[in-house]
Amino acid sequence: MLNLKGKQVRLRALEPNDLEFLYQLENDTSIWEISGTLKPYSKKVLKLYLDNAHRDIYEVKQLRLCICNTHDVCIGLIDLFDFDPKHGRAGMGIVIANPSDRNKGVGAEAMKLMCDYAFSTLNLHQLYANILEENKASIHLFEKMGFEKVGVKKEWIRTSTGFKNEIMFQKINTNAS
Repeated sequence: MLNLKGKQVRLRALEPNDLEFLYQLENDTSIWEISGTLKPYSKKVLKLYLDNAHRDIYEVKQLRLCICNTHDVCIGLIDLFDFDPKHGRAGMGIVIANPSDRNKGVGAEAMKLMCDYAFSTLNLHQLYANILEENKASIHLFEKMGFEKVGVKKEWIRTSTGFKNEIMFQKINTNAS
């Protein structure tokens, strides 16, 4: 079985005791713009989500895993979404909750683990990401991890300050059959 553990992080399934972390992260208005969130989530709704998090990626077309540090503390989340097994692709998203945990290689390691899982276990042909043009840190991370810019969606995301461009990135699995 594929190991979802690196030197700095381990990826694991969501657990019921992740409710408080999920509640804090999903209700952090500073990331709503990148996550497409429009309103706060209640603990009740998030508990229902956690109760169903065990469902198979082939059924729900998404997979969310906790990014845990070496002390087994959840520091972020990494997702596959819009999973399309017929065409062998999925979107990828990542968030490291605390800014003090960023720029230390944990995001890159989590992405490497998830890419390896997506390409070897799920047999995906490609992964993609949509990133706001001004999100330089995410752009740098995805490019560092081998994602290539393939286009710009002009004035794609409406924000409180106006429309923003979104850049689309892809990573093709060159080892796929």
